[in-house]
Amino acid sequence: MFDLIFASLAVVLLAPLMLCVALAIRLDSPGPAVFWSQRFGRDSRLFLMPKFRTMRVDTPLLPTHLLQDGKSRVTRIGRVLRRTSLDELPQFFSVILGDMSLVGPRPALFNQDDLMRLRTETGVAALRPGITGWAQINGRDELTIDEKVVLEREYLDRMNFVFDLKILILTVWRVLDRRSISH
Repeated sequence: MFDLIFASLAVVLLAPLMLCVALAIRLDSPGPAVFWSQRFGRDSRLFLMPKFRTMRVDTPLLPTHLLQDGKSRVTRIGRVLRRTSLDELPQFFSVILGDMSLVGPRPALFNQDDLMRLRTETGVAALRPGITGWAQINGRDELTIDEKVVLEREYLDRMNFVFDLKILILTVWRVLDRRSISH
């Protein structure tokens, strides 16, 4: 219930900002403002997750770190959106639809079979993916897949409302601090 209320409130309050971001993306580069990424959700079911588009439309569907020229494919406005995590704002709609939660493991890309295998083995795949999570605030892009899954399993073991609030507060701090954001 908290997810639904918070996400609905966020969409209403952030609507003007999201509109400005969408307009800036369209003015910066050709293509849609929102990119729909196929991701693994709860119990390894695929769903479409919206993000503000930060890369050129001709970019292959791979994680940024696997692209040979990944940084050159990020648009000018995309760099700002990624640095500030504003590209994540459309995910509040996924929370409202029930595909995501505010807190949980970050949804894996459809082709991240290695990550999903480990999540399934450790029980983490049963969780609804989140906009933020325990692994996100403890290293984000600097973590190996094994380290992420260990932190996600720790979240599963400790999961409760107070812990989620702590993660949400720390997320705001990490975004403002901008540490461990490599793209």
